[in-house]
Amino acid sequence: MRAIVILPLSIAFLLAPAVAGAAEEPPRRKPGLWEIHSELNGKPSPVGAIQNCIDEKTDSLLKEGARDAQPLCEQTSWAKEGDSYAVKSVCKIGKSVATMQGKFTGAFDSNYRGEMHTSYEPPMHGMSKSDMTLTAKWLGPCKQGQKPGDIVMPNMPSIPGMPKTINMDDIMKMRDQMKRMQSR
Repeated sequence: MRAIVILPLSIAFLLAPAVAGAAEEPPRRKPGLWEIHSELNGKPSPVGAIQNCIDEKTDSLLKEGARDAQPLCEQTSWAKEGDSYAVKSVCKIGKSVATMQGKFTGAFDSNYRGEMHTSYEPPMHGMSKSDMTLTAKWLGPCKQGQKPGDIVMPNMPSIPGMPKTINMDDIMKMRDQMKRMQSR
């Protein structure tokens, strides 16, 4: 069950709001501390609200991470549609192909909302589709002691080797491990 929840969240971090290979550049988030709430299939994330301290470089790291995901994703697109942004991707995850369509609305300097609908063919861990909603709010400057790229997961269950605060560099390492596992 943990893999079912964590994997779509990992995809969301890589794809939202920074999808690479797009005809149009996605909006940049305001530097500082963002709080992100997520729901998967109508249920709140078991790790609770995530806080993410970003600056220009770490927002770019998300874009670089999405670019690096290109071998896994044969299609990615990001397009402005009126006052919203549409995102689409087709990615190979293990033996499944995940096709995601989403829409983001809001002001990326104060708050935004994303809705992503993903189908898996063949089903992944028995799941043929998932619906994820993200809501993000800018809280202000990062807290003292935080460094850009820090992601705080206050309700993360105790898992040996999994800290409550993780940095974007660590996420990129996890992504690299996923790539190696997939190539087996």
